[in-house]
Amino acid sequence: MDFNFTDEQEQFRDALRRYLDSEYRFDARQKIVASEAGVDAKHWNAFAELGLTALPVPSGQGGFDGGAFDMLVVMQELGRALVVEPYWATAVGIEALRLASPYGNALLERAALGEIRLAVAFHEPKARYDLFDIRTTARAEGDTYSLTGEKSIVEHGAQADYWIVPARLDGEITLFVIARDAVNTKVIDYRTIDGQRAATLRFTDTPATPLGTGAATLEQIADYATLLLCAEAVGALDALNLATVDYTKNRQQFGAPIARFQALQHRMVEMLIHAEQARSITYLAAARYASTDADARRQAISAAKARVGQAARFVGQQAVQLHGGMGVTNEVAAAHWFKRLSIIETTLGDVDHHLARFASLPTFADTDI
Repeated sequence: MDFNFTDEQEQFRDALRRYLDSEYRFDARQKIVASEAGVDAKHWNAFAELGLTALPVPSGQGGFDGGAFDMLVVMQELGRALVVEPYWATAVGIEALRLASPYGNALLERAALGEIRLAVAFHEPKARYDLFDIRTTARAEGDTYSLTGEKSIVEHGAQADYWIVPARLDGEITLFVIARDAVNTKVIDYRTIDGQRAATLRFTDTPATPLGTGAATLEQIADYATLLLCAEAVGALDALNLATVDYTKNRQQFGAPIARFQALQHRMVEMLIHAEQARSITYLAAARYASTDADARRQAISAAKARVGQAARFVGQQAVQLHGGMGVTNEVAAAHWFKRLSIIETTLGDVDHHLARFASLPTFADTDI
């Protein structure tokens, strides 16, 4: 299987990296995090001009038909630069609209232009990682629908113009679209420890538009979101490894750079191995995402999330130790990569959750992963 990127993907990556290196440096990122909004419209518009918002949208709705490997390119660069703009949330929302219903076409066209931002409200209080523990309910009155319930830790929920919300309609899981300005909605916005934004959404007979039914669709959307998180983590792991090596080359101890100490060299090699294993399994998951075999998709995604989670913890902890006390300060980028990797590891299922999911699949006994 060929995991090399095409010339077009490489060019796209280079253009995005040039922009981020020039306009989204660490000090600029820190100012955005500290701002009241927590995001910057200037960068969102730049992403739209670069084609990021159109990339995952089908060509019929004004997009570029970007597949999983195209999105790997983008998410790795965003992870490397610690981007806090709501791109992941919107990309997952685009995939939800694409999978769930033709109703989403008009919204997809606007999303491709960068006119709107989206968010999928996966989580509910007390549900932990169970996607199907949904207590938000929908009620139908003729051709109109309304939702009542609460969604928690909705990434960039307050920054989204539309939410895709799973709820139970007559006991069946159904996806709904709710506009940000819908009546009877309460939004509680807050900053997470990694500098991102999240929100609690509370609905009380809130008007909603149905997209489609099916627990399988919701699970596939979550798998897509998990794949993008793994790709972002790979970019963060690369950047954190590079920053650690650079630091050890400059940090003096006993009259020599600590990078010369063999024990620390061995530790940094282990960090690199973890990152490369995370990259390989993430690329495999991207290849399997579009598989018609749902179990093959589930297996590859959970394998990737578990391995990436292990790498995130190991590399993050070792990087902090090698940086010394500075490694936990807000003035050093390494601390922020570690925080972001820690949040990624626990989003949409931690290592234990995905190992259990992997082992529960009927193909576990004869897996080739």
